Amino acid sequence: MRNAGWARSALLGATLSGATLAWGGIATAAAPAPSAAEAELPAQLQDFDAYVEGVRKQFDVPGIAVAIVKDGRVVLERGFGVRQLPQDARGKPAPVDAHTLFAIASNTKAFTAASLSILADEGKLSLDDRVIDHLPWFQMSDAYVTREMRVRDLLAHRSGLGLGAGDLLYWPGTDYSTQDVARRLKDVPLSGGFRSQYAYDNILYGVAQLVIEQASGQSYETFLRTRILRPLGMDETRFNSDALKPGDNVATGYAKADFKDLQAAPRMTWSNVSGAGGLYSSVHDMTRWMRMQLDGGVYRDAQGREQRLFSEKRQQEMWSVLTPMPIAKPSVPELEPVRPNFLGYGEGWQLSDYRGQKLAWHTGGWPGMVSRLTLVPSKKLGVIVLTSAELSGAFNAVTMRVLDAYLDAPKTDWAAAYGAALAKSQEKAGEDWNKHQQARAKDSHPSLPLAGYAGTYRDPWYGDVVIEPRGNKLVMRFSRTKQLVGELSHWQHDTFIVRWNERWLNADAFVTFSLDADGAVREARMEAISPLTDFSFDFQDLRLTPVKAEGQG
Repeated sequence: MRNAGWARSALLGATLSGATLAWGGIATAAAPAPSAAEAELPAQLQDFDAYVEGVRKQFDVPGIAVAIVKDGRVVLERGFGVRQLPQDARGKPAPVDAHTLFAIASNTKAFTAASLSILADEGKLSLDDRVIDHLPWFQMSDAYVTREMRVRDLLAHRSGLGLGAGDLLYWPGTDYSTQDVARRLKDVPLSGGFRSQYAYDNILYGVAQLVIEQASGQSYETFLRTRILRPLGMDETRFNSDALKPGDNVATGYAKADFKDLQAAPRMTWSNVSGAGGLYSSVHDMTRWMRMQLDGGVYRDAQGREQRLFSEKRQQEMWSVLTPMPIAKPSVPELEPVRPNFLGYGEGWQLSDYRGQKLAWHTGGWPGMVSRLTLVPSKKLGVIVLTSAELSGAFNAVTMRVLDAYLDAPKTDWAAAYGAALAKSQEKAGEDWNKHQQARAKDSHPSLPLAGYAGTYRDPWYGDVVIEPRGNKLVMRFSRTKQLVGELSHWQHDTFIVRWNERWLNADAFVTFSLDADGAVREARMEAISPLTDFSFDFQDLRLTPVKAEGQG
């Protein structure tokens, strides 16, 4: 669901040798003979199989799938590695191929934008409609924003919500419904001005999903299946992991538990914000999506007849910048060549340039899986990279090799460049932790006995968080999120650290209690410990106040 620029990996450095590629004790068969289209690949891609295998090993990714479309043809679609590591597979791990399903996460957002475009072309809505025209109950925490929010604003990350605001309503998984999540927006605080700045969110795409359902009279799943997936022949694509079928060719995602140990992440579903990131797909199916996009919304049906999914005008609007995004200096000099001259967000797409060419692209992040889809419209070029680990360096290194090959750019060791950026981010995270340790008053004690911190706490938008004694410890439990259960340990004064039982979450957090004049807990606040923690753990937005027991004054 996340925009996967957040993803991190460990530093590795494996090499290739021989006709059979081995990794972690797994033998991967040599690549099949190239097709006629693959034989025409640019010179930089003649060693592409070996390059991707090297990237996969360097960034410790169990499985990668890649597809390239050029001038209306699929010139490459291939899998690398395995669907599961040996310890998680029954028998010999099956290889990844072009039909292996991965969570595409936030790459789903472009499907939501396309759905709204289809409805706009049919006159069932306008992107300039107020959201309340379609959902009269819709409410933000500010009356002006509620009244002026347009359907287009749902897609552009300019609502005034902070980065990832409200994500804990679905992340990493809750029992709230789509309607529940959308209705709780009224209590999610705004941290910026309406339409004044970019801040990536997911929750408003869940609202966009509800607009689609209201305007079409169909469930979002039915609309996607009948109006986009079936017409394009995307028969392998699934609506959320709930829709995966026995025998499906699907990859397992992997996360670095405690930022170091590769561990299978449980298969998640976000049926409550599917419009933001619910789809599973294969690179084979995604070539159909890319070809339609590169042809301006046109595709050929099963009978070979030319059809149009959405108008050229709507595509131009989807690919026009609505919200400028800040252009940061690269963290390492090796990435200076990818710094764009312009960067912005349209309707479900990021827009930037590379070597004089406009790019329409997006990334996606899911527990254990990240992906990137990139289109170069002027060159009729598209590349999709799906991976089974939370390591953005891998999909970026593969994508940039393909772009360079078709844009006649110098051959660059992008794996080394993104590896250097990873090392830099890990170094900064280590420095940050050292600062916390240096500032810690190790001899301090809590103001209250542990039982004094126990109780039910309520946040206006999330709901209840319970802190309960277990033996001589305290355990924190998010009532609507089964994955968020962990033990509290004292850090200093009235600050504790919660360490989640699910170590693959990589989201341990400080929990700080403030007391009133009578020595009772007034409020608890949280913040993630590591800067490497995904921004969807928006603990910092919680305002946890004790819920008084019945009859208590």
